[in-house]
Amino acid sequence: MAVPGQDHPHYHRVDAALQAWRQGDCVLGEYWFIHRFDPTLPLTEASAAVRDQGVDLAESAVRGLVVLTQTCDIVRKSMERPFIEVAPIVEVSAQIAHEIERGRRPLYAIIPALRARGLVADLDRTMTVEKAVVAQWARIAGCRTDAEARRFALALVRKRARMAFPDDFTALVERLQLRLLEKHDKQSAEGRALRALREIRVRAAPSWDATTVEVTFWFIHEEEAIDFEGRRWDALLDGWLNLMPASGRFRRVHGAVLALEDLTAKDYVESDPLDLDYLSTRGE
Repeated sequence: MAVPGQDHPHYHRVDAALQAWRQGDCVLGEYWFIHRFDPTLPLTEASAAVRDQGVDLAESAVRGLVVLTQTCDIVRKSMERPFIEVAPIVEVSAQIAHEIERGRRPLYAIIPALRARGLVADLDRTMTVEKAVVAQWARIAGCRTDAEARRFALALVRKRARMAFPDDFTALVERLQLRLLEKHDKQSAEGRALRALREIRVRAAPSWDATTVEVTFWFIHEEEAIDFEGRRWDALLDGWLNLMPASGRFRRVHGAVLALEDLTAKDYVESDPLDLDYLSTRGE
């Protein structure tokens, strides 16, 4: 059956409906996630349940679906960009949701509008649907502010663009990793300082593969001033850096605490976000 001509009124209906959709928007109800599998070796309960039915597609019931496609592509004409990428929405415990918010479970993303209900995006599963399907859904605005939209987009980037740091660097920062994980939620000056950090970035000069490497850490805090009960940022910084004495290829380790506006664009693009919770190969 041929595809209708581009002037078909249904295309206009779909395009008009999609103008309201944004990345992070979602739909709730009885929906299904579909994936392809090998009937000779099913790896999930969903695929094992249908392996003897002569099919290689399995369906899993999910609480809903969330849109991952960038907004600029969502609103383009369906004849030009007919597909939308979605992920299933799953329910998690309050503790897991807290860990997702802290960045400790990059396989998931918080959907701000559904946070109170414990519903999050499962980024480990994605599915492609045509825009005409999405046009029939009852849209829920997943992100209500620009800040929430940016945070959701960053979660998608983090899932797919985490830096694969060298093993010897992972060993170098192991004590820092343990320290920050231990102190992050404490009601102490250091705990409040860690919660005030928006990110940690690291740069290797001249490169991660060099025989001799100089490592620079940037602990980037939010712009608001914070009272740390007399403990200054430089004292905290000294303590963190002392956990990473120069060794092996890493002949010099130094750093700074600063606001994002104090970091040059060159320094930012030449550095990588340090995912302290997931320097190892753990998936969750």
